[in-house]
Amino acid sequence: MKHAVITGSSSGIGLGLAKEFLKKGFSVTISGRNTEKLNHAADKLLKEFSAEKVSKENCDVRSSSDIENLWNFAFERFGKVDIWINNAGVGQDFIYIKDFNEESVNQLIDINIKGVINASRIVFNEMKEQGFGAIYNMEGFGSDGRKMQKLSIYGTTKSAVRYFTQSFIKETKNSSVIIGTVSPGMVLTDLYLKPSYENEAEAKRFLNITNILADKVETVTPWLVSKMISNTVHGKSFNWLNSSKVIFRFLSSLVRKRHLISESEIKIKQTI
Repeated sequence: MKHAVITGSSSGIGLGLAKEFLKKGFSVTISGRNTEKLNHAADKLLKEFSAEKVSKENCDVRSSSDIENLWNFAFERFGKVDIWINNAGVGQDFIYIKDFNEESVNQLIDINIKGVINASRIVFNEMKEQGFGAIYNMEGFGSDGRKMQKLSIYGTTKSAVRYFTQSFIKETKNSSVIIGTVSPGMVLTDLYLKPSYENEAEAKRFLNITNILADKVETVTPWLVSKMISNTVHGKSFNWLNSSKVIFRFLSSLVRKRHLISESEIKIKQTI
């Protein structure tokens, strides 16, 4: 039985990926910082899948010792790790750079960048000793160089993830370990819907673009998991919302409207 470990998988895309791996016959280790959320996520999976295939372990990716402990726990539980996904990440409030405080900046950098770097190097060395395995880093807004006001720090971290991963791919091209990236696009998760907006016009723009381009977790994760499971090529990047799909959806929106979220689901600062 193959085994996948997913960081930041107590909710959202991470939990969705876990469910899809289990559907494909994998055993799965989920992880997260919040014990209550992690237990709740595990309970949800155990309602549908065997306890022999599901395990959970707390992990704060800001701590290298936590990452090492997650590897050791998962390896001892299932005897190997076939796929490791660095999914843990945090979003930012929809605010300008000048309005950030140091603590928020540090959290974004420590989790989204340093967490990915440290997990990648730790897991790579373990997989190299194991003799096989694949590591996938989660991309996001900013990975492709796009820039947007009030998402600057988050975008910076995801741009760094792409640069780091591409460099890591070059350094490990002759290894037995596969390195790659996955990009889920715009997915309706708590992380995506977290920001609040200054006014109704700003919120309306977000609503419109979301209903054109975004997807639900259960739409995206089966595709991502299938790609990772079938991949045998080092350096692959799996991008759900590619440029062709973006163009098609904008053109389609002229004749057919998608309704994924409503105005009531968007937070405006003036009303909070």
